Amino acid sequence: MSRPRWLSAWWDRTGRTRSREVDVAITLAVTAATVLPTLAPHPRAWWIVGLAVLTSVPVRWRRRAPIRMVLVAGLAMTLLVLWEKPLLPFGPLVCVYTIAALSPPTLRAMSVPLIGAAVLFSLALPHENGDAYRAVGTAFVAAYALGTGARARRAHAAELAERARRLAEERAAAVASERLRIARDMHDIVAHAVGLMIVQAEAGPLVVRSDPDRAEAAFDAVAETGRGALTQLRHLLGALRLTGDSGIHAVEPLPGLDGIPTLVERVRHAGLEITLAAEGSRSERPIPAQVGVAAYRIVQEALTNVLRHADARRVRVCLRWAETTLVVEVTDDGHGPGDPTGGYGLAGMRERAESCGGSLRAGPPENPRKTGFVVTATLPLG
Repeated sequence: MSRPRWLSAWWDRTGRTRSREVDVAITLAVTAATVLPTLAPHPRAWWIVGLAVLTSVPVRWRRRAPIRMVLVAGLAMTLLVLWEKPLLPFGPLVCVYTIAALSPPTLRAMSVPLIGAAVLFSLALPHENGDAYRAVGTAFVAAYALGTGARARRAHAAELAERARRLAEERAAAVASERLRIARDMHDIVAHAVGLMIVQAEAGPLVVRSDPDRAEAAFDAVAETGRGALTQLRHLLGALRLTGDSGIHAVEPLPGLDGIPTLVERVRHAGLEITLAAEGSRSERPIPAQVGVAAYRIVQEALTNVLRHADARRVRVCLRWAETTLVVEVTDDGHGPGDPTGGYGLAGMRERAESCGGSLRAGPPENPRKTGFVVTATLPLG
């Protein structure tokens, strides 16, 4: 979740304020460590004190212009050692640390030979001995190494923060996708079951006296449809239930291609003249579970729409097998919905097809002489 603009601005201002405070504190500490030895136990000449200040004060602007500040501090230190031998060149060391920690790669690459040449010159000019070369060289190498380590830690922290942000976005997307899947499943299960139950319940009272057997069959179909809907809802809600250390609660498998004949038979009991056909040969390789669920739900929703809206008498469900695709086609002789692009049912079917890499077309037959409505889903098999 992104921060509000005012909070981001406050955070940036706070960060800049802290950086300025840190720079001022470091500048004061470096200045004190360099200037105080020139004042005690007895004051040195004014130009020596001035050079000591000039080697330290540039630390204040080390973030803004690190190369220029290290040159100013280094030149002042080179002149200072001609008259005074400070313990360590604190100002140039802090500037070198800043270059290693904050500068871009090109600037770092350019600064390394420049800093090395400046250090050698500052040691050769006053004719320092070998111990001074080792001590000063080690100090500058250590400062650069510390800056490199700080840059690496900052880069690692930024990488971890970016990884955490991406993981949070992936989790949010997964939650949204799961919510959408559950919403589609709930719609398909409830709409189909309720549609069948309404048709059977309306037909039962009409024949309860003239044809008791048919009325009993209609009410049996209502009960069977309700039990089937409860089973599927139990599966859907059971997938959300965790039980102790055993993980996700065991539930029945999702419906797939093998459940389509039962689905067709259930709709046939509602009074529709429905046929199920298969064209082509089904491949022996396993069908992806997502494709099987999508095919079942598309057929289920299409038949539900026929029952509720199409006022059709005949329906044909066809599974057309090809080498790499499965085409699911549901055709009826009714008038279809008023708006083929509207409604959650058609939108849900299209989403199911697209979720497994397929596509869906819903509308009147391509032949203008024919009436009815056609739902055609093309699903990939691998």
